[in-house]
Amino acid sequence: MYLKLNHPQVASTGKTIIGFNWIGGRELEGDLPSFDSKSAVDTRDTVGIFPECGERDIEKAAKAARDAFQTWKEVPAPVRGEIVGRIGSALLANKEKLAKVITREIGKTIREARGEVQEAIDTCHFFQSEGRRLYGQTVPSELPNKEITTYRRPVGVCGILAANNFPLAVPSWKIIPAILCGNTVVWKPSDDAPTIAYLFARCMMDAGLPPGVVNVVNGKGRSGCGKHFLAGIDKGYYDKFSFTGSTTVGRMIGEMCGRNLIIPSLELGGKNPMIVMPDANLENAVHGALFGAFATAGQRCTSTANIILHKDIAAAFKERFLQAVHNLPIGNPVSHPEVLYGPMINARFATAFEEHWEMGKKDGATLLTGGERWSEANRDARVHGEIGRGQYMQPCVWDNVTKDMWLFQTEVFGPTVNLSTVESFEEAMEYANGTPYGLSSAIYTENRSWVDRFKRQIKAGMSSINNSTVGAEAHAPFGGNGWSGNGTRESGVWVLDWYTRWHAVNDDASGKLQLAQIETDYGKKTEYSVTAWDGL
Repeated sequence: MYLKLNHPQVASTGKTIIGFNWIGGRELEGDLPSFDSKSAVDTRDTVGIFPECGERDIEKAAKAARDAFQTWKEVPAPVRGEIVGRIGSALLANKEKLAKVITREIGKTIREARGEVQEAIDTCHFFQSEGRRLYGQTVPSELPNKEITTYRRPVGVCGILAANNFPLAVPSWKIIPAILCGNTVVWKPSDDAPTIAYLFARCMMDAGLPPGVVNVVNGKGRSGCGKHFLAGIDKGYYDKFSFTGSTTVGRMIGEMCGRNLIIPSLELGGKNPMIVMPDANLENAVHGALFGAFATAGQRCTSTANIILHKDIAAAFKERFLQAVHNLPIGNPVSHPEVLYGPMINARFATAFEEHWEMGKKDGATLLTGGERWSEANRDARVHGEIGRGQYMQPCVWDNVTKDMWLFQTEVFGPTVNLSTVESFEEAMEYANGTPYGLSSAIYTENRSWVDRFKRQIKAGMSSINNSTVGAEAHAPFGGNGWSGNGTRESGVWVLDWYTRWHAVNDDASGKLQLAQIETDYGKKTEYSVTAWDGL
């Protein structure tokens, strides 16, 4: 790892890291010229410089992973777990430094960045113990002198592509269980966050992960390295592919995997509902809505999108919520760590977010607040620090949103939320289930009957009771249904099913050919004298 001095006016934020690809245990340059990773907070800050990969680099990484698989799969699972544990220890030892890089690179607040690093640490420590629990089963046979056993076997080489909004936590959800199960990995990090990915790889190096078990290739998205990386699906480079990102790209990856008979893990977009019923603790609901809608500048797949208010508390909630939005601290998360949210991750996200303003107005929704970029001309007391060199957006709140509107149905990445008013619990559930997505959801109520009905009827993969739509724990399943994913899950023991294949072994010690379902006299009935039931 090499460091160089940063731009003089942002030197206090940290040095520029000169990084590499990591292929076959070696740090390598790419085939193409390098690219800069600029800070989302201040574009003068060059967080890292990284090589752009071409087609040959992807092929080289896939071969390194294929070669390493032959030996890594034979390493006992508890030993693989110990190495995973050492990765977690390396992350823990450098938690604050890693968090600061996340804040610089993608603009997440330091509080959230620390939480993201902790998520990766927790993931490592959870799966360290799972190295001693990759259990199979012994199954009774229907034939004598024969036993059936099942084993979890590694799948092979895993291609991993994750989004930019959780550049450390989400890749750890994929990479750590994959290698724990005996697989090897080719990972393309987001080009918005290659620096934190490189430092994650350095933690793996510090932990002594063998060469080729994880390979990291850097580069731009679909117009650069990304297209070569995805082309590897059709070239047979991967036995498994895991993707977190948009539903549009997820569909394409699903099609590619389908024609190659690969089962993908797809964690996609969301349009996450939050119901507030008449008996809800409104203060708690407002706090949950604020963080759910605006944390990470609304750039989470689990961000609260549609707040569904029962008519009896709609006016009171709106008053409290709007007051809280007007007091929301926003701005530069490097100089002012107390802000709730900072900039958009990149200019592309900012442009897409701006487009939703016109769509909402065309729908006929009412914009209660927001609708502009923050600038030096329109900033107010809520805005903290230098914002002129980043994409900073006002928080948007839309009212009178109905479920047939584009605004209600379409995922919008950014600090925006919709308010809808309903007459009853039944109508609230119609709204909550009224989009093609099914990722996260929440309800605020003290009524246990409503809670029970909500849990049974909601179509989301994850639900919270009296808590926000955002947040995940390393030992709980994460994933969605419908347009939010293909039913696969990240995290916890559930993810093991997607990084292993079940192997059934029939061990026949009878010394002869026995045929199940054909030789059926094994259940032959013993004959006794007939019981005289009719005479009773």
